[in-house]
Amino acid sequence: MMRWGAGWYGDVGLPRRPAGGRAVPGLENVWTCGWPAERVRAVSQGLVALAVVGECGADERQIWEALPVVRACGWRVLTRWPGSYLVIARSGGQVAVIGDLAGQFPVYYRTDGGGTWWSSAASALAELDGAPVDTAALAAHLAFGQPDVLAGRSLFRGIRRVPGGHLLLLGSHGARVERYEPVAYPPVGLRQAAPTVRAALSEAVAARLDGRPVSADLAGLDSTTLACVAAQRAPVCAVTFADERLRDDDLDYARRTAAAVPGLDHHPVPGASEAVYYAGLDEPGRLPLTDAPHAYTVTARIKQAVLETVAACTAGPGVHLTGAAGDGVLSASSSYLADLLRERQHRRAWRHATAHARLRNTSLFTLLARTRPAACRDLAGDWQAVAAGLRGPVREWVPQAQRPLAWSPLLATADWMAPDARSLLADAAERAAAALDQAPARLADWAGRQDLARLGADVAGWREMALDGYGIELAAPYLDNEVIRACLAVPADQRGAPGGYKPLLTEAFTASDVLPGFVLERVTKGGFNALSYEGLRTHARVLRELLGTSSRLAALGLITPQPVAAQLARAAAGQPVAAGALHQAVAAEMWMRQRETGPAWWEEVSGDVAAA
Repeated sequence: MMRWGAGWYGDVGLPRRPAGGRAVPGLENVWTCGWPAERVRAVSQGLVALAVVGECGADERQIWEALPVVRACGWRVLTRWPGSYLVIARSGGQVAVIGDLAGQFPVYYRTDGGGTWWSSAASALAELDGAPVDTAALAAHLAFGQPDVLAGRSLFRGIRRVPGGHLLLLGSHGARVERYEPVAYPPVGLRQAAPTVRAALSEAVAARLDGRPVSADLAGLDSTTLACVAAQRAPVCAVTFADERLRDDDLDYARRTAAAVPGLDHHPVPGASEAVYYAGLDEPGRLPLTDAPHAYTVTARIKQAVLETVAACTAGPGVHLTGAAGDGVLSASSSYLADLLRERQHRRAWRHATAHARLRNTSLFTLLARTRPAACRDLAGDWQAVAAGLRGPVREWVPQAQRPLAWSPLLATADWMAPDARSLLADAAERAAAALDQAPARLADWAGRQDLARLGADVAGWREMALDGYGIELAAPYLDNEVIRACLAVPADQRGAPGGYKPLLTEAFTASDVLPGFVLERVTKGGFNALSYEGLRTHARVLRELLGTSSRLAALGLITPQPVAAQLARAAAGQPVAAGALHQAVAAEMWMRQRETGPAWWEEVSGDVAAA
C-alpha cells in the first residue's frame, strides 16, 4: 500500500475521506494512509498544532517546543530537523503544508467550490473527479527531467503542484503558495563548511537508527561514507552489487573497507542473467504503483537483487541506507563554467575549463564553445530558446555531452514527440518563461536543485519498491534538508573543481576516524553501462512493444515509434544511444499502464462522519 497523506480545508462537509486513512490528532480533516503510527507524530495546544510525517529526527520534547514557532508562523524552522518528512502546521485559522527540499514529500492541491484538498499524492486528488493526465506536463517531464520547469503544474490536469522550496498556505484567503527557501544560499567556503557537512550527515544517519536492523550499500565513496558513519552506532549489513560484467573496483574497495571498519558485516550481491536494465517490464504487476514515473523502474531487477540479499542477512525488515544523490550535493557538473563566464571571472573560468578539458580528453575551445551559449542567457531566455527549437525541425541525434550547454537541456525524448505535442510543450515553455519569478542568477544553482528534485522523486519510487516487496525502509540521507543546505552553500566551482574528487567530502571526513584513509583517496567510480547495454539488447523486443504503436505515450503523441526503433537498432549494433531518454520514456510508459488498474484512493462517509 502506497504511503500518502491528505487534508481538507474548507467550510463544507466532506462526503468522502482517504480509504483506510488514519486521522491525525489535533488537526481537523487531516489523514495519513499506510504510515505506521510511530512515523506520524502530532502535538497541539488550543488553536496551534503541529504534525510531522516520515523519518524525523526531532524527539517529542523538540516537537512540543516547536509550537511557539508554529504560533509565530516560523515555517522554515520546522524544516530544519534531521531526516526527511512532511510538516502540517496550524496557527489559528492558517494551515501550512510543507514538503521537503528534494521532493520525496511533494505537496499537491486542488481548490473546489467549498475549500481546498491537498495531498502528497497527485494521483489521489486526480481520482476525486477522474482528472486526466496533463499532456503538456508529462511532455515536460519527458523532455527536461527538471520538475520545476512548469513549476505549479502536476502530471494531472487541474491538480496544482507546490514547487521545490515553497509551501502551501491555507486560510481565509484560500490557497496560496509561498517560498520558504532562498533561491540561492549565501556562499560558504569549502573548508569552513566541512564541519557542518559532517555534522549534518552524521545527524541524518543517526535519525534513522532507532533499533531497527541497519543495512547499507557499500560501493562508491558516497555510500561507503554512510555505511561507516552508521557503523559507529550500530552493526551494519553492508552489501555490494558485484556483477563481474561491471569490471569496476567497487568490490575490492568494499572488502578493504569492511576489513578495516568494525561493525560492517559485508555481503557481496552476485549478479544474475536477469539482473540487467529493462528486465521484468513484461510483468508490470511485480512493481508497486507509484504516484509518478521513476527511474528505478528500469533497474528494478538489480535493486531487487540487493534487497533480497539484505532481507536474507538481517533479522527482519529494517532501514537501508543508500548514497543516492551524493554526487548532486558533494560535487557539481562543469556547468558552473557558464556562471564564471557570465560574471566575467575570465581567468578563473579559463583555468577551470583547461583542467576540465584535460580530464575529458577534449579541446579547451570545444568545451568553451559548448559553455558560452548558456553564459549569454538567463533561465527565462533559455526557455524561450527551447520553445523556438521545439517549433523548428527535429534535431539529428547526437550524445547529450556534445550539445551546447543549457539551463534546461532538451533530452532526445523531445525529438521523439509528434508535432502537436512539441507545439504544446513549446507553448507551455513560453508561458513558464513569462511567469518566471525569483529566478536563480546562476545556472549551477538551478541545475543542482533540479537534479536533487528529480532524484528525490526517483528515490520515492525506489522506497515504495523496498517497502512493498520487503518491508524495508529506504533512507537517502544526502537528500535531507540540512544536508542539502550545508553542501549547496559551498559554491559549485569549489565542489566541482577539477583538481580533486569530491573535495567537500574529503575535507569533511579527513582525520575524523570515520573513514579509512584509502577510501578518501579513491578517485574511481563504478558504473552500470555494461548492464544497461546488455539489457537493451536482451529486452529489445519488449521495449519495441512497450513503446510501439500501442503505447499510452504514443496515444498522447509523446512517442513516435520510429526514432525509438532507431535507438534500439543502435544498441544492437553496439553504438551509443540516448540511454537517459529511453529510461524516461520506459518509466513513464510503465507508470501510465499501472494507473489503469490503480487502487481506490477514497471512501464514502456518512453525513455524521463528514460533518465531524
